[in-house]
Amino acid sequence: MGGSAKIDYGIKRLRPVTPAFDMLKDESRLEGYWMLVRLGDGWASGRNKFLKRGEALFGAWHGGELAGVCGLNIDPYFEGRDHGRVRHLFVSGRHRRAGLGRTLVETVIDRARRYFTVLNTRAPPEAFGFYERLGFQRVEDEEFVTHRMVFGKGN
Repeated sequence: MGGSAKIDYGIKRLRPVTPAFDMLKDESRLEGYWMLVRLGDGWASGRNKFLKRGEALFGAWHGGELAGVCGLNIDPYFEGRDHGRVRHLFVSGRHRRAGLGRTLVETVIDRARRYFTVLNTRAPPEAFGFYERLGFQRVEDEEFVTHRMVFGKGN
C-alpha cells in the first residue's frame, strides 16, 4: 500500500476475547513483544479488566481486523488514583506508519486528562521519540516511568 490512500480506522472500547485479538496477540509475540500476552492473561484472570475509574482499553479496527490496541490504567506503581498509565500499545505491522499508534495514544490522553493529573508510560528506547512527539517529557530517575505527561489546569 503506497501512495496517499488514507485507511479509515474505528476506535472502540475493546474486550480482548475475540479471534481478532488472538491474531494480533500472536503477531506481537512472534515479534518478541509480550504486552498483549500479559493483557490477555490479566483480562482472563480478572486481574486487569480496565474497569476502575478512568480506565479503558481501546482497539483500532479496520473492518473486521483488529489493527492496534492501547489501554489506560490507574498507574499501579503509584499510591492513590491520580496517576494514569499508558498500557499495552501495539500496532500490527501491516498498519504501522499510518498514524494509528498516535491516534490510539491520543485517545488515551484525551480520556486520561478527564480522570488523572499525570499520565505515565515506560517505553522501550525505540519508542522514546514517538512519545516525545506526542508531548510526553522524558523522566530519568524512576524505575517504572520513562515518560510523563502532566495535565495542568485548563487542559
